[in-house]
Amino acid sequence: MTDTASTDRVVVYADYVCPFCFLGTRSLRQYRERREAPLEVDWRPFDLRRGKRNSDGSIDHDVDDGKDEDYFEQARQNVRRLQAEYDIEMARELAIEVDSLPAQQAAWYVDRAYPDRWGAFDEAIYTALWQADRDIGDADVLVEVAEDVDIPGEEVRTALADDDLRADLESRFDEARQRGISGVPAFIADGQLARGAVPPERLAQLLEEDTRSARP
Repeated sequence: MTDTASTDRVVVYADYVCPFCFLGTRSLRQYRERREAPLEVDWRPFDLRRGKRNSDGSIDHDVDDGKDEDYFEQARQNVRRLQAEYDIEMARELAIEVDSLPAQQAAWYVDRAYPDRWGAFDEAIYTALWQADRDIGDADVLVEVAEDVDIPGEEVRTALADDDLRADLESRFDEARQRGISGVPAFIADGQLARGAVPPERLAQLLEEDTRSARP
């Protein structure tokens, strides 16, 4: 990569159960591999299941959210297209029945208690769901994922039962909506926004001054 002025931080709103968030992280990884300057990723949680979650944590699929079978078939086609474009293998195309709330609560804890391990934990959650076809809504799975990246599993289990941590996470979901985030993934840098699992070239446009000025 040629020497170019760039921003050193990108805010990423995402939800683990979104296949395009997984694909977006693959695109971001490809971009970071090409980039010379370091890039800080500031993760912000987003809840795609809000309004569909029952009190016991199960997902109520009868709630009308405007997503019918035609919507999901189009989503599957888009996932297949991006898999081929980014050369990524996936064990599943959608995760309609999976609730990411436990995984997001665990990640919210790790982000605060072990910030230097958060990136590895975030990566491991995506890998567990989308490439190993594991249920990231299961506490035992999350404990194993944590331990695989050298985070104490029992601390994660305790965090999953922490009501104060849950309340803080819920406030972050509210904050995302208040800031106008209505879908994920969303990449934000220097006040500029890119939506969806955009290719590495689009991330370069977002994050590098020379490519931004070259846009038509």
